[in-house]
Formats: sequence, C-alpha cells, structure tokens
Amino acid sequence: MTGLPKTAVIGAGSSGIAAAKALHERGIAVDVYEKSDRVGGNWVFGNSNGMSAAYRHLHINTSRERMQYADFPMPESYPDFPRHDQIAAYFDAYVDHFGLRDRIRFETGVERAERRPDGTWELETDAGEAERYDMLLVANGHHWDRRWPEPAFPGADIFEGVQMHAHAYVDNDALRDEDVVVLGMGNSAMDIAVESSEVAANTYLAARRGAWIIPKYLFGRPLDTLATSPRVPFTVGGRLLEKLVTMQVGRPEQLGLPKPDHRFGQAHPTISGRIHDRIQHGAVTPKPNIARLHADEVEFADGTRVHADVVIYCTGYKITFPFFDEDLISAPDNHIELFWRVFQPGIGNLAFVGLLQPLGAVMPLAEAQGQWIAEYLRGEYRLPSEAAMREHIARDMRAMRERYVSSKRHTIQVDFDEYLFRLAQERREGARRAAVAPPERLAT
Repeated sequence: MTGLPKTAVIGAGSSGIAAAKALHERGIAVDVYEKSDRVGGNWVFGNSNGMSAAYRHLHINTSRERMQYADFPMPESYPDFPRHDQIAAYFDAYVDHFGLRDRIRFETGVERAERRPDGTWELETDAGEAERYDMLLVANGHHWDRRWPEPAFPGADIFEGVQMHAHAYVDNDALRDEDVVVLGMGNSAMDIAVESSEVAANTYLAARRGAWIIPKYLFGRPLDTLATSPRVPFTVGGRLLEKLVTMQVGRPEQLGLPKPDHRFGQAHPTISGRIHDRIQHGAVTPKPNIARLHADEVEFADGTRVHADVVIYCTGYKITFPFFDEDLISAPDNHIELFWRVFQPGIGNLAFVGLLQPLGAVMPLAEAQGQWIAEYLRGEYRLPSEAAMREHIARDMRAMRERYVSSKRHTIQVDFDEYLFRLAQERREGARRAAVAPPERLAT
C-alpha cells in the first residue's frame, strides 16, 4: 500500500467511535460525521438527532463487564447494569481519553454518499458541503428506522386512542390511569409493559409469537458473565442454559405467555428481570396477538376484547442507509450480505461497523471490527478473493437459516463469543495472506 487512505465514518455512536479510535491510533486520517451535537448515538436520551430510542428509565440489558471496550473499562462505581446516562457519559469519556473529539464533525449529517468513477467516495452533507474519501465506514446504527406492523391491523384507521411505536416512548407519565396494550415480546416490550404497569389502570402484553425470557441474574451473577466458550457446540451450551433458566424462572407458558415454537437459542431471547413479577402479581395481563382494533377497544386472536386508550407497537426496526443509492447498497427485508458482517464483496473501500445483533453488547464486537479494518487499511491484512468471500457469506446465511426461526429480526444475528473467536482467526489468516502477497493499494 503506497499510502494510508483518507477515511470517513458515518455515525459517532458506540460503533463509530470505536472504529474511529482504532484508525486514529494507527495513523489513519479519519473524519467522523455525526448528526447530533454529541457522541453516544442510541444511548443519548433525547438525542438532538431524533434517532435515539432511549427512554427515561432505560438500563442496559447486558452487564457492564461484557459491554465495555477492552482498553477502557467502565468505572467500578457503575452498577452491573448501568443507566443510559451513565453509558452516554462513558462514551464521552472514551472519546476524550483517546483524543477523538476533534476528528468528529458534530451536527453534520451525510445526505448522500456517492461512489465516483475512480472508486473514491464523495460525501455530501446536509449543509451542502462535499468531500472525497478513499475509504468509507458506515456506523449509522440499526435501531432508528421504525418498523410498524405489516400490514396494519384492521381497524387501525378508526381507533380513537393513541397508537405509537416504542421508539417514541419517553416515560410512563402519559400512561397514568390509562388502559394500555403493548405489542411485542422483545426487550423494549418487556421494559415498557413493566413501566406501564406501575401507573396504568390496566396493562396488556400482546404477543405475536412466543419467546424465551431470561433473567439478568443467575446464581447471583449477571447471566452473560457465566463461563462461555465458542468451542462448546450450541446444541450443548444452549440446552444447558435452557435448563438453568427454566429452573430459575419457569417456562413462558407458565406465565400465560405463548409457548415458544422454537428451542432456546433459535431466536433472539428477551432479557428482563422484572416482567415475571409483574405478570405473577396481575399487574400485566398476557394476551395473544392483536386481531383488529375498534374505536376504543383492541380485539385479540382468541376473540377477547379490552378497552384501550394507548397501543404501543414494539415491532422492531428496518435496516436502512438513506445516504446510499438503493441500487448500490440496501437491505431489503433487513437482508444484507457482508463478509463477517463488515465487507461488501466487490467494493473494497466500504465497510460496515456494528451492523450485527448479538446476544450481548455490540460494543466489543465493533471494537474488534475497527481493529480489523485498521489492519486492512494499513496493508497488514488481506481480504480473501471475492469468490471466497461470497462462499463464506453463503455458508453463514445457510447456518443462520438453519438455526434461527425465520424473521426480519434474525438477519444479522451472531453469537458474541463465537464471533470474536472466529474473527480473530480470520484476522490471523488474512495477516498470513498479506505477508505472502502484500496489497499494493486499497482495492476500490
């Protein structure tokens, strides 16, 4: 490689700053574009960019030990599961500690990222300015573009109450003394149903399908800190964890929730330390999927109807890249094919960071991705051939289809420990390829 490429990063959330840090410390010129006035992305409550899904009383669902960056531990004064403001402060401290703040262009959104005939990228900002880069890293997140029920429920157009997506939820003040229906079985649905139950007249939790709900603690420790090994087959580790969890909290159907139609680990599990208690005390009433809406009622699939003032849809998000031409890069039905969830075959100067859904936190994975990309840009790592990358992607997609239930939620799923372990192997293999045949220039 004849020179280090000038690089742009879109997004200064937890993934973008980790990637920028990896490049910055390796001497690679990097500019980070951030629509907000501060770093932290989704973890900034009331973020000025309007993209954050954080609500007032949000706490992380993965422990700080498994969420923190490897070379910048969270303060020991933090609880096992910190609040959103503590996490946001941690990201601020990270940026300042590693001298990244002056590399970030705050309140500057990327309106368009266009690939020029010579292979370089031209970025046009919302201020009308344009600049070219040799390499582009995309870290715009995947929890901001709301996915509503598709198709809309019959009667949604005549319902006289409030219909909102979980992304718009702030706190339970607006739910006081109301009849509330929460649709979903993910983490947000559990959190919102619990918060609603504290002030609402009635809270109903409607499920489109069954899900495994795991507690935050097991044997007095955060569950995600229990010993795991990527060498242990999932069929062994998953079955053991299923037995331990059911011994601790029982099975979902014992709470009146739908019985999962899959084994433990074949869908992204839901983490909640409080929903069991709220259901068992009658503060949250489980219901099947919504069948239709009436003027002031919600009818469920079993034919029962309840009065409703508010319906909250916890139905997930779409993976979108509004700055790309869809013919170049898009993710229809949340499907995008990337080598190790990072590189697009055939476009050597484009990489994605944090575009995955682990059982655990994204931050350590994005940190490893950033280090990998830095090695690539410095010529210390060489990608396999395009054909080999596509073969790897095909195998990965087959494995994901075989393991997980079919859902738009399971298109970017990875196992936390296995991903880090296998990616480390790939980085070593790529280093050997680079030693044998050093790259002469960044492939564009």
